[in-house]
Amino acid sequence: MELFHVKKDIPFMRFARSTIYVSVFFILASIGLLATKGLNLGVDFTGGTMMEVGYPAAANIPAIREHLAKQGFADAQVQNFGSAKDVLVRLPVKPETSSAQLSEKVLAVLKQADPKVELRRVEFVGPQVGNELYEDGALALLVVSIGIALYLALRFEWQFAAGAIFATAHDIFIVLGAWSLFQWEFSLTVLAAVLAILGYSVNDTVVVFDRIRENFKKTRMTDVAAIMDNAKTATLSRTIITSGATQLVVLAMLFLGGEVLYGFALALTIGIVIGTYSSVLVASPIVMWLGVAREDFIKPPKTESGAVV
Repeated sequence: MELFHVKKDIPFMRFARSTIYVSVFFILASIGLLATKGLNLGVDFTGGTMMEVGYPAAANIPAIREHLAKQGFADAQVQNFGSAKDVLVRLPVKPETSSAQLSEKVLAVLKQADPKVELRRVEFVGPQVGNELYEDGALALLVVSIGIALYLALRFEWQFAAGAIFATAHDIFIVLGAWSLFQWEFSLTVLAAVLAILGYSVNDTVVVFDRIRENFKKTRMTDVAAIMDNAKTATLSRTIITSGATQLVVLAMLFLGGEVLYGFALALTIGIVIGTYSSVLVASPIVMWLGVAREDFIKPPKTESGAVV
């Protein structure tokens, strides 16, 4: 299925040097931000108090957030939990206040707005548990990255594998760099989005690489840049349809999903744009500069046993 058909190949590789320089700059900038500013870890990783409260009718989440913020709890995370009447309030660790005291204060504030609110349960997530979640999340990211690298190494020639790994790392570093730059809260849902971006980026890159490899096998051209331009032009319609359709769904979550899905959807929104860019303009130049050639895909003719060479 094609949204449009481009008859003349678009010279993507003409801009290869510029796009690689831009990508390297953003990767180094992201690494610098992560090293200096770090990530603004949420309650999932740092620990804190979680309160589940019940209302007699559907809770007005924005009004609850606003009321808590006015009473000095601007850092509270408020979301529905289960039904529209159940609300989950998350609060970061406050060294000067115990978990029990904090929950009592918050409940008193909530009762000011609605005296019928009921406390269902209170849980305290210690910093140790949060640290374990952080380490497990980092381990999950590392394991997924290694798995993708092994898959690419088995699926493609080493030049393609190296190009895909660079493009995927490029996407992840830029997303994490944006989170560090703006100090957006990094939660478990954002980590899940980062893992999803890994898979999305690799899938997009593999589609382009498959067409490039096919072109190498069926054409007699020796100009590597021209072969890659033809492959990218041929898959451009598919790339736009896939990225556009995915982005529409993610944007719906971003604007209509509420605060619970906001971080997840924002990470995916950035990741899809960066992943599409890297699949077309970052991965292939790396492959070309690593010296891939048509000869790598042509099998030498077999000599029959007993034949005189």
